[in-house]
Amino acid sequence: MNTYMRINLHSSGVQIGAAYSALAIATMISPFIVGMVADRFFAAQRIMGVLHILGAVLLFLATTVSLNGPFYWIILVYSLLYMPTIALSNSIAFNQMSDPGKQFPWIRVFGTLGWIVAGKLIGSQQWEDNGHAVNTFYLAAGASAFLGLISFFLPNTPPKAAASRTSAAKALGTEAFVLFKNNAYLIFFIAAILVCIPLSFYYGFAEGFLNEIGMKGAASKMIWGQFSEAIFILAIPFLFNRIGVKKMLMMGMVAWMLRYICFAYGNIDANLWLLYAGIILHGACYDFFFVTGYMYTEKKAGAAIKNAAQGLFTFATYGVGMFIGTWFSGFAVDHYKTDTGHDWTRIWFVPAYIALGVLIYFILFFREKKTPGNLSVSA
Repeated sequence: MNTYMRINLHSSGVQIGAAYSALAIATMISPFIVGMVADRFFAAQRIMGVLHILGAVLLFLATTVSLNGPFYWIILVYSLLYMPTIALSNSIAFNQMSDPGKQFPWIRVFGTLGWIVAGKLIGSQQWEDNGHAVNTFYLAAGASAFLGLISFFLPNTPPKAAASRTSAAKALGTEAFVLFKNNAYLIFFIAAILVCIPLSFYYGFAEGFLNEIGMKGAASKMIWGQFSEAIFILAIPFLFNRIGVKKMLMMGMVAWMLRYICFAYGNIDANLWLLYAGIILHGACYDFFFVTGYMYTEKKAGAAIKNAAQGLFTFATYGVGMFIGTWFSGFAVDHYKTDTGHDWTRIWFVPAYIALGVLIYFILFFREKKTPGNLSVSA
């Protein structure tokens, strides 16, 4: 989308950041859709099918406009339809599992494989390089329509809250506010919001950066990040209880810093390896912080409020944190715009410094008590 907007819509960094903020806005609103509508009245697989089919129409419609304003609103509406499908697909998956802690990572890795297939296809066709970035939207629209049809054949997951009234507070996961009584979790929660700022730089501008400096088929090169994510996500269940949550989270934050330092000094000549290193670090960046964070949240919450806790964590990170990060990254990119492109070295040092600040904050204040109930709310 970055390359498409920059070339076809002549978008600024702020406009590109705003488009990526649509998913963050949708993340903050989707709990109402799932918690107050889907869970009460519809089987999960059916509403997921309808949302994906409507999403396919909007993705196609996005290619028919030539102004940033209409494009933004189409992407926002699409995002509002798409984001609930994540919770719905998780609900369908968890409904089939006897031990989600062990089984979910193996299911989630197939999502990573989907990213790899898409990136490889886009890069191999060189749509970014030959002025056909619009084909990415056609591909996504076709995949969305196909996924919508498949959804109707998934295992039936009936409404869970048909017999009870779901409040707005419950939909947002405010039942999980009790977790904030635990100082360690509160420190982690704040760090998770802050680390979404450097995350936004990667999601919104890494692909555009690689194309601007002359890397051919950048999308296909970026799939190495998904390969590393697949490897690291399978390692998490083995590492989680062996090295401890604090060390895993710290490793994730250090990886964020290293990634952006690699991008800052990388180029397509002698330092090409730094660009690949920054891409491959995606696995450690994402898995060691966000996937570990979801597992840490579930362990802290316990069975009674784990759904609310996961909803609250998603709302705060992919909602609030990413909303701040997408807009901030857009302003930062525009601030370092030059006559020939951008000063990417200075741009990438911005998220690197932010990640360093979050790491220092986390080291100084995060203290997880060592007790038999180490990962319980009472720890």
